[in-house]
Formats: sequence, C-alpha cells, structure tokens
Amino acid sequence: MNNTPPIEILKKYWGFDSFRPTQEDIINSVLEGKDTLALLPTGGGKSICYQVPAHCKEGITLVISPLIALMKDQVYNLRQRNIRAEAIYSGMHFKDIDRILDNCIYGETKLLYLSPERLTSELAMARVKQMNINLIAVDEAHCVSQWGYDFRPAYLKIAEIREWFEREIPILALTATATGEVVEDIQEKLAFKNQNVFQKSFNRPNLAYVVLKEEYKNDKLLNIVKNVKGSGVVYVRNRRQTKEIAVLLQRNGIRADYYHAGISPDERSKKQEAWMNDQIRIMVSTNAFGMGIDKPDVRSVVHMDLPDSLEAYFQEAGRGGRDGKKSYSVLLYNQSDRINLEHQHVLSYPDLKEVRRAYQALGSYLQLAVGGGQGQSFDFDISVFSKRYNFGTIQAFNCMKVLEDGGWLTMSEAVYIPSKIKVKVSKEKLYDFQLKNRSYDLLVKSILRTYQGAFNHFVSIKEYQLANFMKISQKELAKLFLNLKNLGIIDYKPQKDKPQLTLLEDRIDAKNLLFDKKLYDFLKNRHKEQIDRAIAYAEDDICRSKQLLAYFGEFEVEECGICDVCLERNKSDLNNEDFKKYEAKIKMILKDGPLSLEEIVDSFAPKQKAQILKAIQYLLDEGMMIETKGKLNFVD
Repeated sequence: MNNTPPIEILKKYWGFDSFRPTQEDIINSVLEGKDTLALLPTGGGKSICYQVPAHCKEGITLVISPLIALMKDQVYNLRQRNIRAEAIYSGMHFKDIDRILDNCIYGETKLLYLSPERLTSELAMARVKQMNINLIAVDEAHCVSQWGYDFRPAYLKIAEIREWFEREIPILALTATATGEVVEDIQEKLAFKNQNVFQKSFNRPNLAYVVLKEEYKNDKLLNIVKNVKGSGVVYVRNRRQTKEIAVLLQRNGIRADYYHAGISPDERSKKQEAWMNDQIRIMVSTNAFGMGIDKPDVRSVVHMDLPDSLEAYFQEAGRGGRDGKKSYSVLLYNQSDRINLEHQHVLSYPDLKEVRRAYQALGSYLQLAVGGGQGQSFDFDISVFSKRYNFGTIQAFNCMKVLEDGGWLTMSEAVYIPSKIKVKVSKEKLYDFQLKNRSYDLLVKSILRTYQGAFNHFVSIKEYQLANFMKISQKELAKLFLNLKNLGIIDYKPQKDKPQLTLLEDRIDAKNLLFDKKLYDFLKNRHKEQIDRAIAYAEDDICRSKQLLAYFGEFEVEECGICDVCLERNKSDLNNEDFKKYEAKIKMILKDGPLSLEEIVDSFAPKQKAQILKAIQYLLDEGMMIETKGKLNFVD
C-alpha cells in the first residue's frame, strides 16, 4: 500500500514546497475517502487536487472531463513530469483505445482522462470495471446540473460508476463557477454520501471589473491596450472577428495575434507559446483560448461582447491578475449586445420539427443506417452539412445542441490526432525498395533514422516537421504515405484535425425521435434567466464585484472600490471641507428665494456637477433643505 504524504508528492513532481490555500484540505478530504466538492476560481489549482492524491494510493485515478484540448494539455504536462497519464477522446482509433485501456489495467498508468460520453461506451465500461480505481475526479462538475450554464446529460450517468465496484471509491468534483443551486445539485446528482464542500471565495480584490458603454468599441479597445501595459486577452464572439481585431491592433503598433479552434493544432501551439513568452502581447480569441493556460501576469482581459451567462464571463475575466497584482477585466457594452443576446436566445431553441429534420439529415450525412452508430465518432463539418441539407449554419448548430441536450449525441471541438505509420516489411526489403524507387529515397531514410520503432508498432509522425525537412508540402507528403500504403510497404493512418460528432444512441427514424419537452422548456427558461442576469450586470449601477459575488452566493462583502461604478461614486464623494464650501455657496444663491435643482446646478461649473448633486442630496436627506412645488430652499 502506497501512503506517501501529499507534500512529498508535490515536491517530487511539481517542485513546490507548499500547497495553495484550501488545496491541502481538499486533498486530505479525498484521502480520507470522503466525497468532496471543490470550488476553486480560475487559476486556483484545481488539477493538483486530484493529481497529487492519485500518487498517494495504489491504483489509477479516473478523470472525467468534457474538454478534449484540456485533457490533451494535462496529459502532455504530466508526461513532462514523468507521470504516466493517458487520455481517450472522440476520433481516436479503436486499436489505440484498446491499447490504452489495457495499459490502465495491467500497466503503471496513474491517471486516465475520459470524456463522460466515452465512459459509458461498452468497451470503456468493461475495461474500467477491471481497473484498480483509487479516485474518480469529475472536472467541470457544473455540467452535471441542469441549473448550470453548460449542462451535459452524459454527466448524469457518472454516479453509476460507483455501482461497478464493491469497494467505496470517493468522488472529487471540481468547478470554477457554481451558484448555490448548482452546488446542491452537483452533490445530489453525483450521489455524495454526505455534503462536503470546500469553497474558496470568488472575490478577486486585485481585479478591477469595468463596464464601458461604448458605441465605437474598436476605438475604445485601442485606448485600453495602449494605456494598460503588459499582457492581455481580447475575447470576441466569432472567428472572423479574431483576425479583424488582431489586424486592427497590429496596424496601431501593438504586437497582437488571433486564436480560435479552427486554426491548425501546430499553429495554435505556436501562437500560445509566443503569447506565454511575451513575444505576442495581446491575444484576440474566441472562448477557445485560456483553458488550462496559466499565465500569471495578464494585466487586461477585454470582452468585446457580453457573454450569455455570468458564469462564462466570470471564468474568462478571471484569467487576468493571477499573480495578485492589479489587473482590469473590461466589458465593452452597448444596446446591440442586449439585442444580440435576446436574438441568440430565440435561435438557440429551434422548433422541434426542425430538430427532427436535422437529425434525419444527419443520418444521411453520416451514411448511417437506422439501428446502428451508437458510440461511433465521425468527422463533422457543420458548414458542409448546412449547405448540403439547406440549413443556416447557426440553425444547424443549435439543432445539434438540442440533440446533445437530449442525450442523442455529443459534439466536440476540432481534435488533432497525429498521423501514424507502421512498417509492414523487413528493414532489408525497405532498403531494397528504396534503391529501386529513388523518388522515395529521402522519406525512407527519414523513417529508418527517426522512426525505428515503426518496424514493431505504430509510431506518431509530425507531418509538418517531416514535410519541412523534405521541402515539400504536407499534402505531397500525405500522398507519398498513401502510395507506400497501397504498395504494401507501410500501414498508414492519416492525421485528423476535424471537429468530432459522437452518437450516444443508435440511429432511429426521425419521426420516433422523442424529446423531454419539460426539460427543453426548463433549459430554455433557464437560459433566458442567465441572459437577463448578464444584461443586468452590465446595466445596473451597482458595484460590479458585489454583483458577481452575489450571483455566486456571497452577499456579506464590501464594495470593491476599484470598479467603474465605485470609481464614479468616489469621484462625487465630498470631504467635509468641500461640503461646507458648497453649502455656503448654495445658501448665497438661494438668498433671494427658492430655485429649481437645474437652476442651482447651472450656477456652478460643469465639472462640479456631480459633487453639487451629491451635496444637495445630502442636504435633502438630512432635512436641511426642502423641496416645494419643484423648488428647493433651506429649512429655516
């Protein structure tokens, strides 16, 4: 039995001498076998809370996560620390999945990352039951709750895993954002034995939340990034805007780049690295950027549009100032944001007849017969699908989301799986082929020198690197590999970088497609409530930090003093000396009789207006002045 103290694991693999606040308490709770819910804000070190206890006990930790990019990043980072970790996600070849699951049963793998949809496949269910599971970690745990902002039906099946084992296996649920309703719901849906919540305050006193009402957002953005020095992120609504805004910044002398899920994995990696190393100062991105990226010195996060929930806004805004130094989270807002969000809500819940039509078209697109397809993943290009079957792209996307909410399928972002080769002939025969086919000479030499393991098993190929070395395009390289495959020299699995669609149930006739209308209406109404709360955040003149904290159930907090609302109020605050001066002057103005508020204010310089109004309000509140028929005067 392995009982290594958590702090020794932390030092050995991460090089830290101490845990962050609440991390150690969460880890000890898990090691005591208690079901545990950990609410830690963005950048709070959630992954450490399951990666450390994974090493404190014999066996393997099962990590359930909906984010493929995050799973891949986590596995890569763990392997860099000599920790054995694996991930299974949509689009992977069956043989690779089979090999990974075997390694988890018979090998020394410590962490296995799975999507909730993959977990319920027959293959995964059969193999996971054979594993020595020491902990079930549920990342993005808010997805289990219909009250949350990103409900995923597959999460509701996670509690069933516990029934696969005779022994008690604790669950650690983790999320960065959850309201009180969601906190209760997570524990109920994951079948916690007892309520057990560790919550770090969502308060970020170094973050100045600012809402600016702007019609000309681009001009204001330029003003912000020129005046707030240091690294920053600009969030926009769609991919087209990422490039447009990045070019705008570049033309104004700012080192900027753009990022979204549609660019190639290698390019995304290069952009991300350049930003992390401060070669790029401002990254303009969709919400695809930021997950799993821990850059502590981000000084500004600017939203060009209002997200449709405060959870989403809080998580993205919270990527600023993780080093504890002052940073700005700015929302540029105007009435078109309100109109766009309300229109988006209508589009997000299409007529169920259209959803059935989309499901019928999907079967044709995938060339799948009724009665088949459960658990299978397919490359899915929604723009091609929309054009072929006469849907608007947004309409098609929203139909797929309704099918996802109904538990029929799941969609994932673009998934990069490198190409793989295995040499099917001996080294002698390959060398002989090389001599007879000089056009393949450089490629064969590269295989012989770099990928010697390819004679025994499949090896991953970085096609872009190999193509650069050979001074040919990746398309030409792929053609050479396909030719070698057709000649029987190698087995070749081309790389993938397309979004994936996974069917969770066998295809049925569209007319038999059933929906939970009660759930559909609930989610629709819940989405509208979330939009209304987001709009209220932008429009109400209440301390921004207090609004956000109240949304997450923290009510006994002071006003932050640094948001736009607090700063505006502070501008009009009067010290005693100034108040006495204004009081004396107002008395002098009114010596000939009562005047209207406007007449009094107009007697002062425009820049003094806010303070004069404050002084008059104070005099009225204290009963020192009185208003009669629209006229103000002092009480005798």
